[in-house]
Amino acid sequence: MHCPFCTHPDTRVIDSRLLGDGDQIRRRRECQSCKARFTTYETAELSLPRVIKSDGRRETFSDEKLRGGIVKALEKRPVPMERVENAINHVKRRVRESGEREIDSVKIGELVMDALRGLDQVAYVRFASVYRSFEDVRAFLEEIERLENDLPPDLREQQLELIEADKPGKPGKPG
Repeated sequence: MHCPFCTHPDTRVIDSRLLGDGDQIRRRRECQSCKARFTTYETAELSLPRVIKSDGRRETFSDEKLRGGIVKALEKRPVPMERVENAINHVKRRVRESGEREIDSVKIGELVMDALRGLDQVAYVRFASVYRSFEDVRAFLEEIERLENDLPPDLREQQLELIEADKPGKPGKPG
């Protein structure tokens, strides 16, 4: 790295430390020529592929759009933000791991639906209704049925009921 003071091309690292969650390194450097010291910060640059929209346009992957879609589907649902952030990071990791320079928005939508399926059934159906452009109530019911049949038992226990069953002893219900 060139010295920012005298532009000499030879500097040496005299100290390195991890910052934050370990995703950044702080380095103290010293110029071999003028002996000036300065600090640099190093982070990994992980690029996400460009997104191919359904109409053929291409755009830069947007964290904000991904987060917005997931948060909108989860609006007023009892899901902790930590789990939401984990889901967002999982989708981004899967997109990055594809190794592609470009990815269809349809593939991203499927990854989001997979993430929502494990977080909250209602959020999943909300997202699916927009993503798959449900035309009528029958399409909703078919998706709910498919969801309930495909959800593993361990995830099913973590979910709230989509349609609350009549349970004896509940206030307002016959018992």
